[in-house]
Amino acid sequence: MTGGRGGVVTSASGDPGALRRIRTPTFERCLRALAVALGPAVIAAAILLTPVVLRAAEGDVLLREEFTSLEAWRPLTFPKIERHSTYAIAANSDQSEFWLKAASDRSASGIVWKKQYDVYAYPKLRWRWRVENVYQKGDATKKSGDDYPVRIYVIFQYDPATASAGKRLKYGLYKAANGEYPPDSGLNYVWESRASASEYVVSRYTDSMMMFLKEQGAAKVGEWVEEQADVLADYRKAFGKDPPRSASLAVMNDSDNTGEKSVSFIDWVEIAR
Repeated sequence: MTGGRGGVVTSASGDPGALRRIRTPTFERCLRALAVALGPAVIAAAILLTPVVLRAAEGDVLLREEFTSLEAWRPLTFPKIERHSTYAIAANSDQSEFWLKAASDRSASGIVWKKQYDVYAYPKLRWRWRVENVYQKGDATKKSGDDYPVRIYVIFQYDPATASAGKRLKYGLYKAANGEYPPDSGLNYVWESRASASEYVVSRYTDSMMMFLKEQGAAKVGEWVEEQADVLADYRKAFGKDPPRSASLAVMNDSDNTGEKSVSFIDWVEIAR
């Protein structure tokens, strides 16, 4: 590892016995809409099947995930993608610092947070991440380049009370066939592999997902970079309307479209007022 924080991997989510994997066709369709999508936005049934809403915190910070374990996260894989990315808790030599290590090699998979939260009460998202490399073929404007060494999703739950009649009909039919509503929409905060004049782009696979290019190119490769986002403001800017109230998070490192490989790290993620 570079960047002055050498360490060792202490646990990995790639072990089939470590955490329960999610392998439903529904999950594949929805996560690929978020990441390297296979169709219309349909986030993992595992995220929405038994949602746990995180209670409001007394202070300004609802969540401070410092990745000392993966107990709060579920690994996920896609039935049509044989090669899976890996997610592990890494630590320095004296076990005093921890971070999430994500690695891909012509692969795609991710991890999803088990809980949901109110984005109106806690609209701020902050995190610290680092990549060891970017992709030569990475390009957010092309399906063939829709890979990122690291990305953080905000996944919004569908709310029939605020949906249009047409959307209620569409989502109602989906629920009748699958037992659960698909997600409404999502924001992707990504480390794009090349420079771009755009702050965000529409996903190459679905217009219900917006890709915010928080970092671009290789200038900061190997460096820890702190990021922040106002989820409400970004959603209104990208979609031109207010988001659903309930949301969750996901993390992914994927390289199946470009056929390349990468390693990235997340030091912490914070949800706040």
